[in-house]
Amino acid sequence: MRFGRVFAVAAAASLALAGCAGGSSSSGSGDSSTLKIGFMGDLTGENSGIVIPPRNGAKLAIDEYNKTNPATKLELKEYDSQGKPEQATSLIATAVGQDKITALIGPAFSGESKAIGGQLEQNKIPSVSPSATGPGLAANGWKYWHRVVANDNDQGPAIANFLITAKSPKKAYVISDDQEYSVGLADAFEKTFKEKNVPVDRDKFAKDASDYSSTVQKVKAANPDVILFGGYYAQGSRLLKQLRDSQVTATFATGDGSLDAQLVSGAGAAAAEKAVIGCPCNIKDAGTGDEFVTKYKAAYNADPAIYATEGYDAATAIINAVKAGNTTSEKINEFLKTVDFKGVSKQIKFKENGEPQTNAIYVYQVTNGVIKNLGASTEAKLNG
Repeated sequence: MRFGRVFAVAAAASLALAGCAGGSSSSGSGDSSTLKIGFMGDLTGENSGIVIPPRNGAKLAIDEYNKTNPATKLELKEYDSQGKPEQATSLIATAVGQDKITALIGPAFSGESKAIGGQLEQNKIPSVSPSATGPGLAANGWKYWHRVVANDNDQGPAIANFLITAKSPKKAYVISDDQEYSVGLADAFEKTFKEKNVPVDRDKFAKDASDYSSTVQKVKAANPDVILFGGYYAQGSRLLKQLRDSQVTATFATGDGSLDAQLVSGAGAAAAEKAVIGCPCNIKDAGTGDEFVTKYKAAYNADPAIYATEGYDAATAIINAVKAGNTTSEKINEFLKTVDFKGVSKQIKFKENGEPQTNAIYVYQVTNGVIKNLGASTEAKLNG
């Protein structure tokens, strides 16, 4: 029912946008020397911890570009969807119809990306997501959609295969809530275990539930060796706490949506200890003296976190298009087809369907209350 309402709103918004397509090289004030670039994602909601870093990365790239005093400046317009598809649908109507954005960085999550992708396509607004990993997004035939991260059909199997190698489980349990991203990642987990002949059970709970006792009791009865959760840290931390409170000690693993310190603080350090998190991101170590780390910390008084580098690279792809003299949505989109540069996260180059050419997955583990990068999933070793 929730998705039905989302699609109904999406259809209405799409009709409203049809007569006011974006792609203009002017800002709302008519100043043709400034283009408005949108950023959409959860900036104040329960999972904002994994969206603020890519927003900061994008803002850093745009601020640096504007300081060069270019002929065409960029203005970053932020749209706080709180990760809700229905809210994203309303916001994109404002972004395209009223603000007349030329391009969009985001949406950050898969559900909102699915909800507004059609409107962006109809209005010929190029988008580059720094973090949406739903595999189905690349199957819509969209020509204006791009992302700089590997999808869950890469992430899910990489995490599951890593655990199969590291723990040799005799039984697995896969859990998710009912969000678009969560279900897709859980599907990939389950499929991989079945392909590797590891017995696996599955359960799902509502996103807005707070008591997961029914799921916890099913897991306890199944007595698995590994538990994999598809979902974001707001739900993942509560699930992990409730599992540990019920004396379920199996290895707990999850994906990029839970790669935030709030997974630890929400579950409690003791409950989160040794939890495993996979991500199509390689977070730069604050102690390396890396140039991006230094610039990011100077700007935000914080070390870069999940998808900060991807936000920077997504913005840079659009900036490079503008530097090359492309100041309309359609020309920027054409330029994105040819993009090929060494970003701070990886080499940035898009396949014909908008997917990135690079799909490496990295493994992290909570050690002494801190999330540590163990390296690429093909090489990483667990600490216990």
